[in-house]
Amino acid sequence: MQEWARELGFSQIGVAGVDLSAAEEGLMQWLAQGFHGEMHYMATHGTRRARPAELVPGTVSVITARMDYLPRGKPMEGWQEAELSRLARTGEGIVSVYARGRDYHKVLRARLQKLSDRIAEAVGPFGHRVFTDSAPVLEAELASRSGQGWRGKHTLVLNREAGSMFFLGEIYVDMQLPESAPVTAHCGSCSACIAICPTQAIIAPHRIDARRCISYLTIEHGGPIPLEFRAAMGNRIYGCDDCQLACPWNKFAQVSRLPDFDERNGLSGQQLVHLFAWDEATFLRMTEGGPIRRIGHERWLRNVAVALGNALRATGDEAVRAALQSRVADASPLVREHVAWALEG
Repeated sequence: MQEWARELGFSQIGVAGVDLSAAEEGLMQWLAQGFHGEMHYMATHGTRRARPAELVPGTVSVITARMDYLPRGKPMEGWQEAELSRLARTGEGIVSVYARGRDYHKVLRARLQKLSDRIAEAVGPFGHRVFTDSAPVLEAELASRSGQGWRGKHTLVLNREAGSMFFLGEIYVDMQLPESAPVTAHCGSCSACIAICPTQAIIAPHRIDARRCISYLTIEHGGPIPLEFRAAMGNRIYGCDDCQLACPWNKFAQVSRLPDFDERNGLSGQQLVHLFAWDEATFLRMTEGGPIRRIGHERWLRNVAVALGNALRATGDEAVRAALQSRVADASPLVREHVAWALEG
């Protein structure tokens, strides 16, 4: 099965059991404290996230898979420092590395289904369902239980040979499979991810308040960006990689073997002024088939407006001011509010 998985572009597969009861209390406490913010689906499904057999009746094992996503063509030597250096180029919009190519949901789902088909050819028809960040699934918990890595202090899964720059996917199956052995944790006393977080969203090791996280604010959050976090966003316009860029284990991150995650023209190294000029048709065309399209044009402009405001405060660039003034009367109240804030600088 590992060989089939590698042929499909996966880096590793494992098998986890379905008894996740030990993780249930922590999940419910996290929800009770409201750390999930507006991600209401987290609470709606409640304990089903920790009970695979309730989500898909008949499930007795979970096949887990991970897929490296660093874009091909990226120089691996010093790649973390190169990404961090973008933060100093205040006029440049930063899109999280994972989002610069094709939508990972589509890539992994299709390839997990192909893997399921290969298994069926070998053992006969079997009950299964494929998931990729698309249902109430405790992905990181299942991955760590099945030997994909350990949970870092930023809550992401870390692998000694691949860091954390990979996607996760699962196949819930009705076959009893031998479980993979988990690996030991290797974060030690390191707290680099906690220290670098611009908004202190990692409130304790292994504990994140999503409401403070820039990835949450720029992607999941639908309303105004809270004032207290706008300056901290800097020029990050979709997601945030800082906790991963600071992690020593990511010097071992692996480049994807698939072209799907290659950086698309227009989404990496672009000037904010240029991105803010996109009308909705341009936004839809430039983000077609990618994950950014999910937030829509309005949130995109909201995010870019905040970044432009931060750039204006840093440089006083008149081209930045002019770009913001071009949308002072935008049709969207959300965009107008963030433009007004940006121009106050």
